[in-house]
Amino acid sequence: MSYQLVIIDQAQQTYRESFNELAKLIFDLDFQPWYKEGCWGEQYTCYAYIDEERVIANTSVSKMTVIIHGQAHQAIQIGTVMTHPDYRHQGLARQLMEHILTAYQTTCDFIYLFANETVLDFYPKFGFTRVTEYQYSLPAHAISPQPHTKVRKLSIDNEEDRQLMRHFANHRVAISQTLGIQNGDGLLMFYFLLVMPDVIYYIEEYECIVLFAEEDGVLALFDIISTSEIVLEKIIGTLMTDETTKIMLHFMSSHPEAVKERIEHNDDVLFIQQQAHFNVTYPLFPFTSHA
Repeated sequence: MSYQLVIIDQAQQTYRESFNELAKLIFDLDFQPWYKEGCWGEQYTCYAYIDEERVIANTSVSKMTVIIHGQAHQAIQIGTVMTHPDYRHQGLARQLMEHILTAYQTTCDFIYLFANETVLDFYPKFGFTRVTEYQYSLPAHAISPQPHTKVRKLSIDNEEDRQLMRHFANHRVAISQTLGIQNGDGLLMFYFLLVMPDVIYYIEEYECIVLFAEEDGVLALFDIISTSEIVLEKIIGTLMTDETTKIMLHFMSSHPEAVKERIEHNDDVLFIQQQAHFNVTYPLFPFTSHA
């Protein structure tokens, strides 16, 4: 059976609700608060098949500016790959992937995605190569505590806090010049609003927003969003408690005491096509840049 291919972007509202219903069914994810906040911008486009006005399969494209060794590269990240259970095994995901690769392959430096372990055999068919990522961590003794700095929790239900998040998302600098993301405000707001709303904090003294949580002595630092150069040691020292023994960094770090460990088991496996520009040793894409 032949289905109609449609493009859903920030200007296209006809199929947005249907796309959202499919996302809730497949990923238990409601995009509505995100696009109602005005975060669905030009960087995010969906390619979908419809059957009688209903979205039955989708693959999304996020335009990314990836900083690699201080240089900006234009990349495409593929995500939100989903097919309604009633329409599987018809090759719809394959057709959408082929369409997207044809449309973008010559307009960007590289194309990448993160895949779960159930589809690791799918993406190599399109020329993608699996790339090993590394987890970065620091021992607590490598950081000097900064106990007198105020840390304020932000709420997505507070308008002023949301405006603060938008400001930092719009003007952030890449967290790492070795491998970081610039101009990813829409995706970052997605994490603020939908993925990690309970772990968002503001440190006024260092003018940054931090996503972090601590459990059993392990401080998980997911992201630091700043409009200027980040002083990592001072920010970590502000967040540490007396119980902190280890800091897990969910982004690359050049700290001299950073420990790198190969990620063996991961539900977000990195695949890259056109790797010529991706010359990063021990890579780790920032956690909040996964589409």
